[in-house]
Amino acid sequence: MSKAAKTPAPAKAAGRAAAKPSGPGKTSARESRLDVREARVHAPSSKRGRGASVKDAPLELHEAPATLNGYIAYLRTATPLQRVAAEREGVPAQVVKHMATSMDVPAVRMFNILGVAKATAESKAAQQARIAGASGQAALGMLCLLAIVKDIIKESTDAATQDFDSAKWLGRWIEQPQAALGGQRPADLLDTPTGYSVVARLLGSLQSGAYQ
Repeated sequence: MSKAAKTPAPAKAAGRAAAKPSGPGKTSARESRLDVREARVHAPSSKRGRGASVKDAPLELHEAPATLNGYIAYLRTATPLQRVAAEREGVPAQVVKHMATSMDVPAVRMFNILGVAKATAESKAAQQARIAGASGQAALGMLCLLAIVKDIIKESTDAATQDFDSAKWLGRWIEQPQAALGGQRPADLLDTPTGYSVVARLLGSLQSGAYQ
């Protein structure tokens, strides 16, 4: 997180300049310079130069393709800054719909898991917009779970994994109560970062038999 911008010092100088008017209808060179500096201080952060915050990082940091497999591949190799940008921008709504289809999870149920209204998700998909905020974080978590399962299958030497559908398996697994989660379903914990971390750890521990 970026540090809050310090209150600029020119406030005192501006007060002194105001106490010495240069005459009706006239503006001194010093006052003009102060006005310019004051305008820069109060300008929106996106228009500042060196004073821009981390939140104003260029969107070029996040160039993930708007396809399910492409997005997962992007997250695998994304730098920390690119992941931050992805978390801030959100996930393309169309990718979320593709994810639901691939996992064989009804779109309405997927939207419910992610905490986004169906009408909102459908509208964003039609507009090729992104699902951001807490719902976007949950969508990123689900995509990361898909990546974990794909990695488990890729590292397996069992011949049965050649025709294994990792997306559909995950779609079933997240809806099944897990003893390690106190009987809760993984799908019910993905709405918080901590919940996702717990589910991800559990999923990673199943490496020896996730495809069975």
